[in-house]
Amino acid sequence: MKEIWEYLTNLLDPQTIISKGGIYLIFFIVFAETGLFFGFFLPGDYLLFLAGIFCATGILEVSIYKLLATLFVAGVLGNYVGYWFGYSTGRVLFNRDDSFFFKKRYIYMAENFFKKYGGMALVFGRFFPIIRTFAPIFAGVAKVRFKTFTFYNLLGSILWVLLLTLVGFFLGKEFPGILHYMPLIILVLIAFTATPIVIAYIKSVKNNSEHSNLPK
Repeated sequence: MKEIWEYLTNLLDPQTIISKGGIYLIFFIVFAETGLFFGFFLPGDYLLFLAGIFCATGILEVSIYKLLATLFVAGVLGNYVGYWFGYSTGRVLFNRDDSFFFKKRYIYMAENFFKKYGGMALVFGRFFPIIRTFAPIFAGVAKVRFKTFTFYNLLGSILWVLLLTLVGFFLGKEFPGILHYMPLIILVLIAFTATPIVIAYIKSVKNNSEHSNLPK
């Protein structure tokens, strides 16, 4: 049991993913988090950011061009898988019982996000944990036209990858000593990316509470 826990902990540690798994494990993590409903807990945003830093400092021994291309392809393919899954299963997920790897409220969160932003939810959603995983799935459930989905999929992936990875890369180039502050950087990134989701969840709970208190 201890060995399994250590394995899962390492799987969630972006530094371990990058230093031990290399570009192939990074590809898989990004692919899983952007398209498989059980991948919502994987580190996406700060994995891209740290991959940029590690590429700049030589810890990840690949060119920045290969890294960007790999991350872009992983993000696009992941979304296509999510779209296909949602398109094939329809609203089955809305009737699925909650489990460790699945929470029904995440689908409703993605649905509300999609209703608010339309196709741009696939672009904005890239920058928000959970939404990033479930937005393409809900796009499939909603039967969004494939051409429309492809446009937003490509746009969202390229903006997400370029912004986060290149910011990390240029910081790593200019300030190599940033490696000494990895734990602090990860905490800041987690707080930054999780805050919008926490706020959205609190609003959702509040709205549901208000609706349930309305006179029938």
